Amino acid sequence: MNLAKIFTDVASVVARWAGRPLTFIACILLVAIWAATGPAFHYSDTWQLVINTSTTIVTFLMVFLIQNTQNRDGAAIQAKLDELIRASKAKNEFIGIEHLTDDELTKILEQCEKHRPHVLRRAEADASSREKVEIGKARSAATRRANAPQHKGAAGKRG
Repeated sequence: MNLAKIFTDVASVVARWAGRPLTFIACILLVAIWAATGPAFHYSDTWQLVINTSTTIVTFLMVFLIQNTQNRDGAAIQAKLDELIRASKAKNEFIGIEHLTDDELTKILEQCEKHRPHVLRRAEADASSREKVEIGKARSAATRRANAPQHKGAAGKRG
């Protein structure tokens, strides 16, 4: 077994374990036990250092494990979406757009949002009167954004 596979397996197990309610309760109990032992240790620097060091180490390691899990989950979801796009009548140009720059993604999103007012009208037909007011406001805002002229250059400059 290679190192990448071992890391992936460990990261998956730890991420699942860390997200459980029982793990949260265990952490609260550990902190409570630590706090309860304060008087016995006269709230010494060593007593405080124990919790500070422990939580710092756990946090540091969890950041990398959870990030690895999120990266893999995101890649798997992206592959599934790409396959759905490829197999459907959706635009195949969307396959792989996660590799574009933020500016390129923003342009694609703006093009997609031009179709949003139609979706809002369909939702409005089934909505309550209070929801219809909110949907109407959202539709107006989306229409304004979709019909606004595209400006080039720095933010805030008219071009």
